[in-house]
Amino acid sequence: MGFLRIRTTVDERPGRLASLASALAERGGNILGLSVQSDTGGTVDEFVADIPAGPEVVREALEAAGGREVRVVPATAHELTDEPTRVLLLASRLRTMPWRLPELLAELLRADDARWIYGDAVSDLPDPTRLIVPVAAKRAVRLRRAELPFTLTEAARAAALARLAQPAAGQMGVERAVKLSDGVEVTVRPLTSIYREAVRDLHDRCSPESRRFRYFTAMPTLPPHMFDRLCDRNRGHSLVAGHDGQVVAMANLMFTPDPGIAEMAFLVEDRWQGRGLGVAMARMLVRAARDLGYAEVRATMLSDNARMRRLLVSLGATLGYTDDPGVVEARLPVGAMAAV
Repeated sequence: MGFLRIRTTVDERPGRLASLASALAERGGNILGLSVQSDTGGTVDEFVADIPAGPEVVREALEAAGGREVRVVPATAHELTDEPTRVLLLASRLRTMPWRLPELLAELLRADDARWIYGDAVSDLPDPTRLIVPVAAKRAVRLRRAELPFTLTEAARAAALARLAQPAAGQMGVERAVKLSDGVEVTVRPLTSIYREAVRDLHDRCSPESRRFRYFTAMPTLPPHMFDRLCDRNRGHSLVAGHDGQVVAMANLMFTPDPGIAEMAFLVEDRWQGRGLGVAMARMLVRAARDLGYAEVRATMLSDNARMRRLLVSLGATLGYTDDPGVVEARLPVGAMAAV
């Protein structure tokens, strides 16, 4: 048959990728390219393979190996170029010709069509074959690709490339003043080791229920090794909010082994809850996840944590139950916050 681009959604379980590769090998396939992406339905494995079998045979083989929503389309030898090199070349072209953003986004995602859209048309569309990449409040690029739906990871890649055509944003390490709903102003800064005692005091002032919502147990103090992990910039990006010499809230974005996914959690002192501080810090974490190249932010919470559930739903997250009936998982695509 020749070169094929093969995409399938799989459950996030060990051994799934090996099963798919074995199924392709049994049909005489030689895998020449592989990428792993995040999407709403699970992990998406995408192969470029030289395989004599036809698309229908390949689809049936991968479905038998545990794949879901298998799609097989023709590919060319041009698609075998080194992907990081290809992206860097596109970024270099964009820096010198930012007005060609739609064309370069189309090349990045191998889209069928790309064009500017303006005004009220700049909105999220529920069609997986169309992708809206926000560039400004009422300006975006709309991409279309008929044969392969866009994934969350591809949306994150497109948003990252589009950032190169925009004015430079402030660095994540810079402090920021936030005015709450009642007019009080707090200062949000990156969490570092100098806040060890202040974070300990925050835990002392929080009620057992607030600590239980954050840690799933009424943890009276934060163990030193856990605090050090939250400060480690190789493991995540954490923030603290301060007022009048005290840390009144902490927000954590932690990297995960899953491709394109980060997890966030919050601890807000009781008397500061319901004033907009959690929402403001959540927006900061999602923007940080976007800038770091993540496609999705998740949060795991106790099912009776109504305040946290409302907060995440207000940001565009979807909620789903886990294997534990008392635990809920929220999933928020960073693209939903790209224009915030």
